[in-house]
Parts: sequence; C-alpha cells; structure tokens
Amino acid sequence: LIQPIFMASNLAIARGAASYIPPSSLGFWRWSLVFILMIPFFYKPIIKNFKYFKSEFLKLFFLGFTGCCLCSIFPYIAGQTTTVINMSLIYTSSSIFIVMISTFFYKEKINFLQSIGFLFAFIGVLVVISNGKLSTLINLNFVEGDIWILGAAISWALYSVYVLHWKSKFNLFTKFTLIAFFGSLSLFPFYLYEAFYLGDKFDVKLISIFWIIIAAVSPGIVAFILYSQIQKYLGASITGFTLYLFVVYGAFYGIFFFDEKLYMSHYLGGALVLLGIYFAKKT
Repeated sequence: LIQPIFMASNLAIARGAASYIPPSSLGFWRWSLVFILMIPFFYKPIIKNFKYFKSEFLKLFFLGFTGCCLCSIFPYIAGQTTTVINMSLIYTSSSIFIVMISTFFYKEKINFLQSIGFLFAFIGVLVVISNGKLSTLINLNFVEGDIWILGAAISWALYSVYVLHWKSKFNLFTKFTLIAFFGSLSLFPFYLYEAFYLGDKFDVKLISIFWIIIAAVSPGIVAFILYSQIQKYLGASITGFTLYLFVVYGAFYGIFFFDEKLYMSHYLGGALVLLGIYFAKKT
C-alpha cells in the first residue's frame, strides 16, 4: 500500500515539472542525482565485485535503459499533454504486460479468474484512453500523452520482469546504484539531443532543482528499492498488481495538486480496473 504512493508521485512530477524543465533534462539529472547520492555508500561493494561487472554489463544497461531512461522520458513527455489521472489509470496496464512477459518467457502460471481480471483491467484502460468514446478507439484519435504513458507502462513491465529473473552477484542496493548509473548514461544522448538539436535547454532555477530532487528521492530511490523488495516475496506478476493503486493515488495527486476533474470515463475505467484487481488476486 505504501510503495505506490512514492511511485505514483513520478506522474505528479511529470505534470508539475512540465513547465519548468524539459523531459530528458529532468530524467538525466534525476538519475544522475540518484547515483551521486548512492555511490558514497556502495562504492566499496562495487569495487569488491567489479570482476562480475563485465559479465553483467548488458543486463545492467538494459535495466537502466528500460527502468530509468524510458520510464523517465515517456512520463515526462506525457505530462505535457495529459492529466495525472489519465497517466495513473493507463500506467496500470503495466501489470498486464508484466504477466504476459512472465508467462511467455518464465512460465509463471495464471488461472482463469486472473485472466478475467487482466481483461477487465485492460478494458478499463481503453475506456480511459478513449475518454469513453468508441469513435476515438476506431479512429485511433488518442491524446498524445496517453500513448507516451502507455509506452512507459510497457517499458516498466520489461524492467519489472527482468530485474527479478536476472540474477546478479551484486546485492540489492549495489545493483540499484549501478542501474541508476546506466539509467543516467542512457539518458545522456537524449539530453544532448534535446538541448542542442531541439534547443530546449535546462534553465537552472530553484523550482527546477526542486523537481529534480523530489524526482530523485521519492519515485527514484524510495520507490525503486521498495518495489525490488516486494518482488522478492511476491514475484513479478503479483507485485505488478500494486500498480493498480495508481487509480487511487493518481486521482489524489491530480485532484488536490492540479485541480483535475473526474469524468464518467474515469469512474467507469477505474471501476473496471478495480474489478480486475478483485479477480486477478483470486488464486
């Protein structure tokens, strides 16, 4: 119940920081700060186990790219054109992709009622994306930000599955420090492209620094570590269900901090998602 509060804050940050700092800049400096904060405490075990670094390089880079790079850029771009409520509801579809990947590659078993739950949740997400209009689905006339956040959901699913199944010689905190490093490294080319090709440079202001610090600590260090701890005990598929609490926390952030409104499509989509949870938790 607690972990999604921190994780969902990333969507509020995506919305709140949209006017102050470009997406790639926010992502790059967020994960750079995470690495800077973590490395003084975990550089010794990194050095001690550096002999394993070469064999785990590609795995760590993949986790940094999917979990840190894409899951920063996509939501921060999405926050420019869609609402926190929409982002939180759509992001829950990550659970569906987690189960698909886990089932296909790692043979994690799901029963019939769980499958029904995933179907209800998926339909709920479609209702939110389409704003409850069938014509939107038929014509594929979606809000751009909704598509970006759906891409983030897929990327998070990839991260969630492989961070659990790719066994590492590094412990949890040391591995997370390295993932943050590779997340920052993979974000760097996007940061340069955004700043020098698009001309959307990071303007150093107090408000911008505030958003970077919040992004690094709350959905960065706290949320990622808690998520990894939960995965140890519940597995990727069941842990993915915690994302459904985004429906509650996302609505809270959107309504109380950004004066967003709930529409019938949100109620209907949210109800279907919550119904999906009920069935998905049946064993």
